[in-house]
Amino acid sequence: MPPHKIETGHQDVVHDISMDYYGKRLATASSDNTIKIIGVSGTTHQQLATLSGHQGPVWQVAWAHPKFGSILASCSYDGRVIIWKEGSKPDEWTQAHTFVEHKSSVNSIAWAPHELGLCLACGSSDGNISVFTARSDGGWDTRRIDQAHPVGVTSVSWAPAMAPGALISSGPSGQFEYVQKLASGGCDNTVKVWKLNNGSWRMDCFPALQMHRDWVRDVAWAPNLGLPKSTIASASQDGTVVIWTAAKEGEQWEGRVLYDFRTPVWRLAWSLTGNILAVSDGNNNVTLWKEAVDGEWQQVTTVEP
Repeated sequence: MPPHKIETGHQDVVHDISMDYYGKRLATASSDNTIKIIGVSGTTHQQLATLSGHQGPVWQVAWAHPKFGSILASCSYDGRVIIWKEGSKPDEWTQAHTFVEHKSSVNSIAWAPHELGLCLACGSSDGNISVFTARSDGGWDTRRIDQAHPVGVTSVSWAPAMAPGALISSGPSGQFEYVQKLASGGCDNTVKVWKLNNGSWRMDCFPALQMHRDWVRDVAWAPNLGLPKSTIASASQDGTVVIWTAAKEGEQWEGRVLYDFRTPVWRLAWSLTGNILAVSDGNNNVTLWKEAVDGEWQQVTTVEP
């Protein structure tokens, strides 16, 4: 399938794009302080809406699961996180809620797996991670991980909701157990894992995961379909991508370098089944990687622009 070029209409750099659950709409985030909603169908596209509300560059956008309605979250250099809701027409969007908890740039946002409810994690340059959970009365509960990465949080990613190994052994009541875990990356060159226990978030890896020699730019927790092994990928300013694995719940995380790209690596994304990793690097390349039978990672293809 040939690539399809989309003119976003932004006046400045585009930092993030996010496709909705059905693959019908794109949201784009830009340094021009706006978000664009673009309808995509086959090889055609149309501008649907421009969302203005941030007072600084918008770093990331994220669609909530459609079971919660048509909801988009955005985070910005201005320290705000805005929850946008679509009205009855495709060009009608309102600011349903604005979070101003953070005192400096909010660099990363991620919606929790839908099984855990409408829940958003945010990582900020102030060193904190906040987790906002929607209540049935329309309000939001806030939990914070203070000084998760004291020099700044660059990225957050949720673990799959199904506990590792749940496919093989269900919980005591015969039900699948859901877990709330997060991975985060920071300007302290580390990756950390957090777990919600009795209402508060605590670090779940000791010590912090450290193989990078420069800022961690992105972390991505792989879908695992209920199998025992957990996998997190991390990308760094130092040019490397590291694959962290824990053979089963409670075991130590082990890291191995996927590849040294010799240029900063910016973003990572897993396929739905968690067996292919997409990597975008500072040379404007997007490459796809797959784990071989012997545990080595191999490049499958380069995505041509």
